[in-house]
Amino acid sequence: MPADTPITSRRILIMATDGFEQSELEVPLQRLRDAGADVDIASLDTGKITGWDEDDWGDEIEVDLRIADAKVEDYDALVLPGGQINPDLLRVEEQAIELIQGFASAGKPVAAICHAPWLLVEAGLAKGRRMTSYKSIRTDIANAGADVVDEAVVVDANIITSRCPDDLTAFCNAIIEALAETAVPAA
Repeated sequence: MPADTPITSRRILIMATDGFEQSELEVPLQRLRDAGADVDIASLDTGKITGWDEDDWGDEIEVDLRIADAKVEDYDALVLPGGQINPDLLRVEEQAIELIQGFASAGKPVAAICHAPWLLVEAGLAKGRRMTSYKSIRTDIANAGADVVDEAVVVDANIITSRCPDDLTAFCNAIIEALAETAVPAA
């Protein structure tokens, strides 16, 4: 990518654990790296985490750091892949929720796809927001006070939500656009 790509100086954190939807982690990881960003993966522990690929366990991916060691000030955006298992496990982890809240409070983009908006609900970020998600959790998001719509991607201030793997192109484009529109941090 050329040096003047809008997100070449950006650092992005993807937070996931076992059971992440394979494509919802791998596609943003690759697209963001292709756009010039430095991307790390944080999980509950170091080592590897295993994805879920359609109807069975998928590939493993190496973890760069523990969620407990991730610092909001080190990153420009947070990406939350879905899958049914992954966000359900993470939403009971206090450090994961605090990290999400930290990114949101700092005004940094927080992007959640599929079932990952469950994490936004747990972090208290749904009330008064316009959001989308996988169809089976839309009632949960509405009950948390969000205005839920059925669209490929929804951007409400610094919160980006998307429905499913079919929407990954729109989801990744929204993340890149949000990063390109925000001021580049001082070196």
